[in-house]
Amino acid sequence: MAEEPRIDAAIAATTEHWLEYLEDLHARIARRFRRPEVKKRIRHYLAGLLAEIRRKNGWQMAEAIGETQPRGTQRILNGSCWDADAVRDDLREYVVEHLGAKDSGILIVDETGFLKKGEKSVGVGRRYTGTAGKRENCQIGVFVAYVSEKGSALVDRELYLPHEWADAPQRRAEAGVPEKVRFATKGQLAKLMLRRAFEAEVPAKWVLADSIYGADSKFRTWLEGCGKYYVLAVHKTTGVWHAGRRYQVRTLSKGLNEDCWNRASAGEGSKGERLYAIGPASNWRTG
Repeated sequence: MAEEPRIDAAIAATTEHWLEYLEDLHARIARRFRRPEVKKRIRHYLAGLLAEIRRKNGWQMAEAIGETQPRGTQRILNGSCWDADAVRDDLREYVVEHLGAKDSGILIVDETGFLKKGEKSVGVGRRYTGTAGKRENCQIGVFVAYVSEKGSALVDRELYLPHEWADAPQRRAEAGVPEKVRFATKGQLAKLMLRRAFEAEVPAKWVLADSIYGADSKFRTWLEGCGKYYVLAVHKTTGVWHAGRRYQVRTLSKGLNEDCWNRASAGEGSKGERLYAIGPASNWRTG
């Protein structure tokens, strides 16, 4: 372990406001770690996550908390004995306590890619990722975030394991993939995480997701069966019912005047502001 003054200096780089919450969060999750030195290091690791570090890799995290090499920070993730799912539940409970709002709470499902160079990282392969805007060698993670008028935070995660990994015993064994982990679509991973949120009574009436999930009619039906409202993007070829007839979304959209659309922004992306249009589809029914 590095000397305490160096670690305290790194922690002091965060504001007093954050430090107070950091201590509270650490107190919650410390019981998930068996060894006292690991409990101590996880506090420093959390401080490093809050620090102004360009990349949160092992080396830069170690430097931020005053350590000379990354083995200690890497061991937290690779070798220490702790229950990641239990910590996830602690985090979700913490988020609900601070951000929970019954009237404005929303659960958002989305995926992101983690660019990789090699072939050993679990689930890695060449596929499209919005992170790069093209097909790249990457891992894909599916996430659920909680958003309310009080703020937002991630509350759950699942790693996407494609067929070329799920059906390869030797590859699974070398990477330490648990036997119980099998192939699941992104929609199935989303349902798994949302079900956990619903069972934990996370205060959210609405679910939001992009067309990867909106295109799955079984996913939409499942949300309806759970009594949840949703806003899900769909592909332009998705069939919808309108005035007793079935149309493709793009066919109905062509008949709308320009003043029927509202322009909105999804924030800044790698190629500038991400603009999209919202049309009056409230009386269209997918199917």
